[in-house]
Amino acid sequence: MDLVALADFNLVARHGGFGKAARASGRPKATLSRRVTELEAALQLRLFERGARNLKLTEEGHALHERTAALLTELDETAATIAAGGDKPRGRLRVSAPLLFSQTAMGRIAAGFALKYPDVRVEVTTEDRAVDMIEEGYDLVIRVNPHPDESLVGRAFLHDRLVVVASPDLPRPVADLSAPGVVRGDGDRQTWNVVTPEGPVAIRIEPILALSSLIMVRDAVRTGVGAACMPISLVSHDLADGTLLHWGDIEGSEIALWALYPSRRLLSARVSAFLDFLKQAFPNGTPDELAAYIGR
Repeated sequence: MDLVALADFNLVARHGGFGKAARASGRPKATLSRRVTELEAALQLRLFERGARNLKLTEEGHALHERTAALLTELDETAATIAAGGDKPRGRLRVSAPLLFSQTAMGRIAAGFALKYPDVRVEVTTEDRAVDMIEEGYDLVIRVNPHPDESLVGRAFLHDRLVVVASPDLPRPVADLSAPGVVRGDGDRQTWNVVTPEGPVAIRIEPILALSSLIMVRDAVRTGVGAACMPISLVSHDLADGTLLHWGDIEGSEIALWALYPSRRLLSARVSAFLDFLKQAFPNGTPDELAAYIGR
């Protein structure tokens, strides 16, 4: 396969048209069109549906773009690295990270990494959904307790657990009584099964606040309005200061944060460097290490 033609095809696919690709790259529109036509002839496939005003990838063109764009980028970066005489991390690093980790730690981590590796341009997107790394062009994703996926590999770099906390002024419920609760998401009545030094306990909760962010939940529970179920890293300062009390650990609530990347993609120098940086930031992967990033 002609790699130049393949690169031109991906350029046109990325910009959505020959004219836009030509303006972005400074290459003649006619040359790009000829290269793509030659590639279609070599593959015996139509890669674009050509309309009077627009250009649209065919199903085969979409599949080819999805599977080759990142590989060509890696080839270019590898060649640039070799030409520069080393394997120094460089280029763009796109990371997807969950909301809470981004709010509490990702800003400082990304800044520290950028200072250490000035030739890497870091882009962090915050979202809790499971992104498609190949389709959306991410180099690395950080996920909480991810489902097994043969297309991804990586490592767990941080561990946490869920605890029930409340203000010292809020009495614990007894017998069949409920406690007022601050919850994330669904505001329906619920029961939290917790482990205490005295043994397992079921705490019935009557939600009085349903909030979309754990940061908001923490801020609310500090006022004494109700109990909450939180990652211990987010409230460890409050527990140490005595402004919140620990009612118990949620049973079976271990949390692991994983850094993942595509298994079929060569591990680039920038991704490898970022994985090492996470390991340095959280050498033991404990909740206390994450709490150190979180302000009081």
